[in-house]
Amino acid sequence: MSDQGTSPDPHGTPRPRPRRGRRTTALIAGAAVLGVLAGAVTGYAVQYQREPTPLPPLAQPESRYPKPLPADAKTTARSLSAHRWDRTDGDLRELLVKKPKGAWTLQKADWVDLPDYAGSFGAPDYIFEGLVKSKFRRAATVSWWERNAIHVTVTIVQFRDDERLETSKFAADQQQYMGDDDWAGNKGSAIAGSKSGRTWVFDEPQRNPGDEPYYEARAVAFRGDVFMDISYDNNSGPVSKKAFEALVKRQLELL
Repeated sequence: MSDQGTSPDPHGTPRPRPRRGRRTTALIAGAAVLGVLAGAVTGYAVQYQREPTPLPPLAQPESRYPKPLPADAKTTARSLSAHRWDRTDGDLRELLVKKPKGAWTLQKADWVDLPDYAGSFGAPDYIFEGLVKSKFRRAATVSWWERNAIHVTVTIVQFRDDERLETSKFAADQQQYMGDDDWAGNKGSAIAGSKSGRTWVFDEPQRNPGDEPYYEARAVAFRGDVFMDISYDNNSGPVSKKAFEALVKRQLELL
């Protein structure tokens, strides 16, 4: 479709022609124009004989921003891009929640490469391919034991959302199956302060022959281009929803 601002009338209506005046009107208009031209020439000649008058200084309101300082030994890429820097552009490991006091570290906060992260799923080949298509950027994880009963693993994954919102799509895919009977068996609960994050406390514990049953919970959310996944297992009894949700809130606030 053409731009109507520069195209002819779409309805094909011809433009009206200018009206033709009488000859007397044209002569009067011509005389008026000559008079204006004569006055302009006279004024220009008078102004030409005068000394030039300096112009007043331009108004310069004070800048709200400080003047840039020259680079020195303390200058970093972050300081050069101070107005464009985002928390998630730094060390992603620093955005992982800290373990509680007295907990035993299983995995200190560290990077997870794409093959290892895909390997944590039941169908690693399928997940690996999907993560590549979803523009996986990087991931970090941490895990710990509490009182030899509670096992916690927190993983955050960053995607490249340049062309599409890959992060929110991946989060939605992970939430899609959580209500199935093979998983939580319920719809879960919304996470306060999150756009679409949810927590699930599983209805039934996991029972393996020869082992004590353990109870599970999971949280899936995202903020910006960072996906958050928390698994929370308890082999001594049902999961405390209050303690679990407090952990989820702390991790989400760090993002």
